[in-house]
Amino acid sequence: MIITPNAADDLTASWNYLRDRNPMAADEWLAGIRDTILALGAMPDAHPIAPESRDFELAVRRALYGKATRWRIYYALIDGAVQVLHVRHGRRSDWQP
Repeated sequence: MIITPNAADDLTASWNYLRDRNPMAADEWLAGIRDTILALGAMPDAHPIAPESRDFELAVRRALYGKATRWRIYYALIDGAVQVLHVRHGRRSDWQP
């Protein structure tokens, strides 16, 4: 499992945003999205190919996390390792890599 610097920045910025509003919820969110990301390694093909995949030369998949408005976790299998490329809130527009 590799979390790219871009995805790490996404997670940090999102956690900071949530922490400023509700510290306990931010920590719960981080634990939950972390578990979702770690589970990607067990079954990387379990999630659909993302529409944004058309902008890449590889299959980019999208996992969802959350109950109400879902967070989108974009990842790809590169050289046998799951690499998390980007994380964004479901209310944001589609990812433009």
